[in-house]
Formats: sequence, C-alpha cells, structure tokens
Amino acid sequence: MSALRRLPSTLVNRIAAGEVVERPASAVKELVENAIDAGASRIAVTLKEGGRSFIAVVDDGIGMDRDEMVLAVERHCTSKLPDDDLTDIRTLGFRGEALPSIASVSRFTLTSRPAGADTAWSLEIEGGARGEPKPAAHPPGTRVEVRDLFFATPARLKFLKEPRTESGHVADAMRRLAMAHPAIGFRLESEERTLIDLPAIRPALIEPPEAQRLQRLAAIMGREFGDNTVAIDATREGFRLSGFAGLPTLNRPTSQHQYLFVNGRPVRDKLLAGAVRGAYQDFLARDRHPMVALFLEAPPAMVDVNVHPAKTEVRFRDAGLVRGLIVGALRTALAAAGHRASTTVADAALGALRPHSGFSTPLPLGRGTPSFDLPRGLADAASGFLAPFAAPSARVEPGAMAPAPADGPSFPLGVARAQLHETYIVAQTGEGVVIVDQHAAHERLMHEKLKTQLESDGVRRQALLLPEVVEVGEDGARRLAARSAELAELGLVLEPFGLGAVVVRETPAVLGEVDVQGLVRDLADELAEMGDHLSLKEKIEDVCGTLACHTSVRAGRRLTVEEMNALLRQMEATPHSGQCNHGRPTYVELKLADIERLFGRR
Repeated sequence: MSALRRLPSTLVNRIAAGEVVERPASAVKELVENAIDAGASRIAVTLKEGGRSFIAVVDDGIGMDRDEMVLAVERHCTSKLPDDDLTDIRTLGFRGEALPSIASVSRFTLTSRPAGADTAWSLEIEGGARGEPKPAAHPPGTRVEVRDLFFATPARLKFLKEPRTESGHVADAMRRLAMAHPAIGFRLESEERTLIDLPAIRPALIEPPEAQRLQRLAAIMGREFGDNTVAIDATREGFRLSGFAGLPTLNRPTSQHQYLFVNGRPVRDKLLAGAVRGAYQDFLARDRHPMVALFLEAPPAMVDVNVHPAKTEVRFRDAGLVRGLIVGALRTALAAAGHRASTTVADAALGALRPHSGFSTPLPLGRGTPSFDLPRGLADAASGFLAPFAAPSARVEPGAMAPAPADGPSFPLGVARAQLHETYIVAQTGEGVVIVDQHAAHERLMHEKLKTQLESDGVRRQALLLPEVVEVGEDGARRLAARSAELAELGLVLEPFGLGAVVVRETPAVLGEVDVQGLVRDLADELAEMGDHLSLKEKIEDVCGTLACHTSVRAGRRLTVEEMNALLRQMEATPHSGQCNHGRPTYVELKLADIERLFGRR
C-alpha cells in the first residue's frame, strides 16, 4: 500500500459526481433547481440522446457576472447560505456541489448575464479542467450546456438506459418541480419533440391559489385527477399541509402517482409515503394506490434536508407530528367527500355502452336481420312481450319495477326503480340514473358501523390464558416498551421481559385467535422502519372489513322497495360510501345528458 496523499481536486469532483449525478435526470434536476433559486420565470430544457450527448438548460433568472461564474464552478461555493446556518435552508440548493460535479464528468459550458449588464460571459470546463471566462452574446439569464455526459467516467456511462428511458426520467424530475412552482413556465424538448410545455400560471384576482395549483396539477396528472380530488388544508404546531388527494375510486396499481413536497422540494420519503398508505388503508386494497399531490410547509429548523446527496430524503424532528397531520388531514378530507365517487367510474361505464348497430343480435336459427325490416311474426311477438309492461300493477314484487315517491329526485342518490339480477339497484335521480352494487354498498355501511363501535366503546381486550413471551431483540423490545401505552389503547398489552424480549398478556378481542409471535415481531419491524404502530391498526381494520363483508347483504338476494330505498338513504348519510373496503365503486351515476347522447338525442 502506497503512502497517504491528498487526491487531486479533479478526482474529488468526479467522486462527488457519483453521488450527485447518477444519470442525466440528476443533472437536469440540479440545474433546474438552480434556475428556480435564481428567480426564473421560464425554464427550457433541451436533450439529445436522452441527455447522454447534450443537455441545455436556459432560464431568465438573475444571472451571474464574470467573478461569480468563476466561483460557481468551485466546490462548496454558494450564495444560498448567507449565515452558514444549515438549520435555516430556504432554497432548493445549498451545498455548492452541483456545477463542479457535473463539470467534472462532462464538457461543460456556462453562459450568463445579469440583468442590466452590458455583456454576457461564457466559461468552458472539460472533464474538470477549467478555461478562462470569455465575453459572449446572451440575453439576461443563464444557459448551461452539458455535452458528452460521463465521458470522463466511462464506467458510469455503461449503466445508462436507452435514450427514451432516460428522457422519461428527465421528464418525471421536471414534472415534480413544475408541480411545486406553478408560477414558473417549464418546457422540455427531446430530439425535436416537445415532452413538456407548461406555461406559467400567473396569480389571478378571481381564482384562489388552490385553483391555480390544481390547474397545474391537472395539466400534469391528467384532467381526471383535477375532476376527482378533495382539497387538503390543515395546520398543526407550525406545520401546514395543503394540496389535493384523489378519491379512493381513482386509484392506480403503483404508487408512482403520489407526489410529496416539503418546502417546495420534491422528496421520496418513507415516512410520508407510509402516512398516505395509512390514511387510505381503510378504502383501498393492498395492491392499489391513491393519486395524491401533497405540499408540506415546515419550519426550517424542524426539518433536516441535508441527509442525502441528491436531497430527495428529509428527516423531521417530530416525525409523529408530521405523520399524524398527514393521516388526519387526508381522512378528514375523504370523510367530507361523503358518498362521492370519481367520475371515471361513470366514464368507464359509458365507454362500455355502444349504440345499436342497426342489425339485430344473431339468433341460433339464422343470421341477423336488419332491424328496420323485422318479419311480421317477430314484431308481433315483441309487442306481446312488451304488453305486460305497458300498464304495471300497483303491487310491487321484489325485483320488479318500483314506483318512486313524488319527492324522489330530491335525494342525491334518487329512489329505487328496480333490482337487476338480484344484485344491482337501479335508482332514478333528478339528473340521471344511479346503479348501485348492493353488496359493496352494504359492506361499506357495515364497516363504518363497526369502526364507530370501536371508537365509542374502545378496543375490547382478551386476556391470554398463558402470557406469551416473544423474542424481538434488544432494540425491538425497547421500541415496543416505549409504545406500550399506545398499544394498550389498541388492545395489545405487553411489557418488557428480560433483555430483548417482551411478554404479551392481552390481545385485541376483535382479532380472535391471533398469531401473537408473528404479530409482535411484525410490529417491532415496522416500528423500526416507520416509527409507528401501523401494523396493529391495519390488522384491526382488516378484521372490521372481513366482518363487514360476511355480515352484509349478499349479491343474489332479492330486496323490497323499502329495503332498497333504505340502503340508498344510509349511503347518503355515511362517509366513504362511494367505495367499498377494497376501493371499488359502490355505485355508478349516469347523467341524463350522457344517456341522451348515446341515443343521438343530443
């Protein structure tokens, strides 16, 4: 082994670049964040080969003069920490590492001109070797060009994906930043194709700021998100949570449509993601995920953003407070939505309907006949079949057509008109038709009833005949002991038992026969990861959902008119009744205008 020596600054920058610049998207993210910090109102990014051969980021921010440009490409030179206080960070960047790191692994050109200056300056760096600034022509603002990214580190170059994939990562990074800064215009071009074109949303006197933010979110996440969300706005001890959360029936198979921001910074944090999962756990199946865009404003001293080189993770001084704020705000907003379901359910139903093609359905004994030329015998048979419905009797049998009260259209879910296949209730509203899945709807009503009982009477506990000792390790036992009072409120009574073990004396009665060893070990593992008792809550609410499923009205049971209307009225008065416990819709609403459009009446 050779003697100790100081590494060359060029090599130090390349090592740092391995942490900060993982792929072209990482470089674009750092450069766009610099543009945002510089007060830009328009940011344009151009890519070639997914950013492998060329990246250009242009902004109209405050710009830099000659001396500032020379300092900007030195390591740990920044203007964003005026008081050298890492506990008071109010910008996206603060380390002064991005530019020198990118310049050390590429052919880098920085051109900038401050507002009011007579000329711009340009500085070129190749693989960390810096040239001298030269006068240049450029409007006020800054332009950064990155050519041949990772040419100086060929090993990293081999791990890049195909250009389309890398362009997708760049687009995702820019969309996240655009969500948090709707007052800035963003544009992304790749191979002469425009991938993102989001004009700046200027403050309006009529629209509130929330509407302006939703306009930007809908442009990125889709119109269906804008039409099927509930607004979030809650505060607690200096923290403020705002944004929008999709209705449970608007869900996706992955969590990639969950966007979380802390002080305008897009983050991927396990605590925040776990809080969203906990808030929706009562409404979605485990393999479905909601669409949310949440913005947390935290006092700078209460959050540490200096925990990850890419600044995508944060740490909170009081993680429990933040988690409680997110879970409480989401559940309150979802409860306020009442029985509302997403419009995508009705859109899917209408999409499945097709107008008649002009030909009758092929019959077993022959080919289909044009409906405008029916044989006389078939027409007479049809008239005879429809005759009983021309004058229905006053007596209503289960499953038959049901008369509606005079004030029927005044109810949000209307009044029952019929039951189809002993499974679906058809109700008429003032604006259209509602079709209800009787089992799914009653399952939600029973689930909410069980939850209310648990909240009012508390979780009943069942004492174990023989207390059970569970080995969870020293750290696990310490975490469980620290949460023992909270766990007791949920029906799990335990206490330390020697070093690295706990003894369980009582379990929640609602769980019945439970695997105590597995429950406590899972709980200890999740406490280590999430710092909360989510596992126990999930198990209790899962049991509530199972009980509700087995005690609710089953599909295939005939209901009377009174029973159908009673179910509709309970749905209107019960929160979350628009979806069952698994996130599926309990009803579909078809507007009269849409139905008329199907028949060409509009």
